[in-house]
Amino acid sequence: MTTTSNKFQKQWEISTPPNLDGFADAGTGLPALIRTLLAKRGILDTESARNYLAKSKKLTDPALMPNISKAVNRLVQSCENNEKIGIFGDFDVDGITATTLLTEGLANLGLSPIPYIPDRFSEGYGPNMNAIKKLAQQGVTLLITADCGTSSVKEIDQANHLGMEVIIIDHHSIPSVLPTAYTIVNPKLNSSYGSEPAAVGVAYKVLTALYEKMEVPYDHIETQSLVALGTICDLVPLVGENRDLVRLGLEAIRSTNRPGLLALANESNLDLSEITAETLGWNFGPKINAAGRMKHGEIALQLLLTKNKIEAQTLAIELNNLNQQRRHNTEKATAILSEKINNLDLQKPLIITGDSTISSGIVGLAAARIADQFSRPAIVMQIGEHESRGSCRSVNGFNIVELLQRHKDLFIKFGGHHGAAGFTINSERIDELKNRFFEDLKSHFPSNEIKSELEIDEHLKLNNNHHQTMQWIDLIGPYGIGNKAPIFLSEKIKIVAKSSVGKNKEHLQLKLMHTQQSWDAIHFNSNYHDLRINEYIDIVFSLERNNFRGQKKIQLQIKDLKRSQD
Repeated sequence: MTTTSNKFQKQWEISTPPNLDGFADAGTGLPALIRTLLAKRGILDTESARNYLAKSKKLTDPALMPNISKAVNRLVQSCENNEKIGIFGDFDVDGITATTLLTEGLANLGLSPIPYIPDRFSEGYGPNMNAIKKLAQQGVTLLITADCGTSSVKEIDQANHLGMEVIIIDHHSIPSVLPTAYTIVNPKLNSSYGSEPAAVGVAYKVLTALYEKMEVPYDHIETQSLVALGTICDLVPLVGENRDLVRLGLEAIRSTNRPGLLALANESNLDLSEITAETLGWNFGPKINAAGRMKHGEIALQLLLTKNKIEAQTLAIELNNLNQQRRHNTEKATAILSEKINNLDLQKPLIITGDSTISSGIVGLAAARIADQFSRPAIVMQIGEHESRGSCRSVNGFNIVELLQRHKDLFIKFGGHHGAAGFTINSERIDELKNRFFEDLKSHFPSNEIKSELEIDEHLKLNNNHHQTMQWIDLIGPYGIGNKAPIFLSEKIKIVAKSSVGKNKEHLQLKLMHTQQSWDAIHFNSNYHDLRINEYIDIVFSLERNNFRGQKKIQLQIKDLKRSQD
């Protein structure tokens, strides 16, 4: 087991203490630590805290969504004329759940929609000419895109030419030139909606408004379970309405009758009554994504659509097997890439690497592993004979897509956001990409260092069980982008037991002791397997519930650690 040098240590930063004057009337029932955590999340007074911690009451009015009325009126027309509708979705969790919602929602109104999920390897992301032709040949006259389409100018033009009208349901950034769709329902068209839902959230709003317009009861509970799943897995900000949608969706999942979700839980040995946002993101999400990464997203779509328990269990087993393959391939790819990374690479603030053997389905996962392993941004490419596909993962404090934007002439296509991005490039230009990127970073980062910052909320003394603290932390969640789980720092903690666990012994399990109180802790993908019993460490961690085998303990999930200084 190798240990990474401390030169790759993340920089620990305790965030600035907030002003707590707004909680002067809160009384003794709201602990000081919780006031601090709320204030650091923009909740600055007692009344706001009460509203934030209370159960979700009212969601945003769907009428505020750009162009929703035009889309709904067109769908009403389709229902009245029994029109043939095609639904073109993406192959990730957000696209799959949005496509499921639209397919079920329109079918329940008497239509027979045709869902279409593209093949990641032969078709790539978004609408493509051949798929549109196939749908036209099946008699589709109204095409709905789900989690794609906002940038598909040529493809939408072709759909129009083939006699289709197109409703785009999406949440991606708005390009300088929009396609000539019948209408585009995308919250980013203006700021009137007030939050940033995932595509599944946009689809949910369209269906809510459509059912209301047609005066038909809508099954919000079973629908919200999928909205939560897509929202969490697409890493949209879990603030505002998104946070409420996830809270409502988690409640719905805990009592769901949907065969696909029940089968996924069964295959994962999970109790749905105790499901959390973290469980959905770390367990359900990878299995659903594995379909598109390893074989075809259609498998995941069928799992969520099926009403048959036996079929659902068969599909869940297949997804679990595909996910195991995905994990194996990711580990293999990461090992290959790690071997390629040398001391010269590590003198640069950005790692750029790749290999011809890496599948485009896992190139992003490999980039994430490399970025985490070496605490710096990473670009990993599947290198092809003529074209190569790259995936970028960043660290806090560095906007990776801005780097791509400054050199957009290099790419056949590219896109993404500050933390993750992707591109396609002619393979003959890879060396040019490396030279230009490194020269660019010299001017933007003269010290030749991009710091990987680990932001800490507060010091926390490990002097009791913190069960009450955990209850408050649960109320502040669910956690994700924009509402990260609280991160704490504790120093001079004694190691009393340790073991390496996991399939490849990659995780470090610790028993820690502080002021006569023992704690279980886990450090995933640890580089500190050489720690010794009775050694003292400083840890950055989050508190989490460990319900493994019914234990229901609180444990520490260590984000980073270092040996304590005397």
